[in-house]
Amino acid sequence: MAEALRPRRSVLYMPGANERALEKAKGIPADALILDLEDAVAPEAKAEARTRVCAAAASGEYGAKEIVIRINGIGTEWHAGDIAAVAAAGPAAMLVPKVNSANEVKQLVAKLESAGAPPHTKLWAMLETPIAVMHAEEIVSASPRLTVLVMGTNDLAKELYAEQVPGRAPLQYGLQKCLMATRFSGKVILDGVYNDIKDEAGFYAECVQGQQFGFDGKTLIHPSQVEPCNEIFAPDEAEIDLSRRIIVAFDAAQADGRGVATVDGRMIENLHVENAQRILAIANAISAFS
Repeated sequence: MAEALRPRRSVLYMPGANERALEKAKGIPADALILDLEDAVAPEAKAEARTRVCAAAASGEYGAKEIVIRINGIGTEWHAGDIAAVAAAGPAAMLVPKVNSANEVKQLVAKLESAGAPPHTKLWAMLETPIAVMHAEEIVSASPRLTVLVMGTNDLAKELYAEQVPGRAPLQYGLQKCLMATRFSGKVILDGVYNDIKDEAGFYAECVQGQQFGFDGKTLIHPSQVEPCNEIFAPDEAEIDLSRRIIVAFDAAQADGRGVATVDGRMIENLHVENAQRILAIANAISAFS
């Protein structure tokens, strides 16, 4: 069953060890925040960061933003403690790096439930290895509690010995395979990060590419990336207007006993209506959570 629609155009990583960053995040217009206990936190700071992040997630001070905690990976010394703390804090979701199999998903869900996590705390999984890409369909379908896939493009490029180049040609097979698996399951998928925060043109182009591919949004590493991402992954006024007119025209055609309609000289069928309904649903979700 598909998860209830909510906007995830911009999903910003925030370092769990940085108290000022967690405070600043309250005013950033991202749809979701990933409070990070993994890459952004040094080993000696992980225990303190865990306490700080879980307190932030439980505070209710982030408004309509979806709050997600990225824990340390399976097999690390912090993994079990992170799960217990997340279960107690009850954020919107727990994000786990380097999930490589359906069996790992089932084990993670069992651990969350055993730790007493509330039903609203979902599982998000990062796909960032060749084996994860090859088993994406099994991973995303492994549990109803798994609702979102996150592409880990930096690690995937490293594992493939691939260069990160404009257009991302070396990664496109993996991106598209994971997208297809996610759409098959009716769930949500987020594009990976863009590393050069000073390259505004490159970032914009990659956001457009991700939106054209069909990603639901993009993970981000800097607040300056949030507003351009929100713009690109949101329907514009022209799309919203066209979608409304498509639905009205098709309804009128059906009332007249016709199976197709014409809008702006183009033939409109069921598939166009379904896409128009999706666009309006996204626009409504953005308005509801703004």
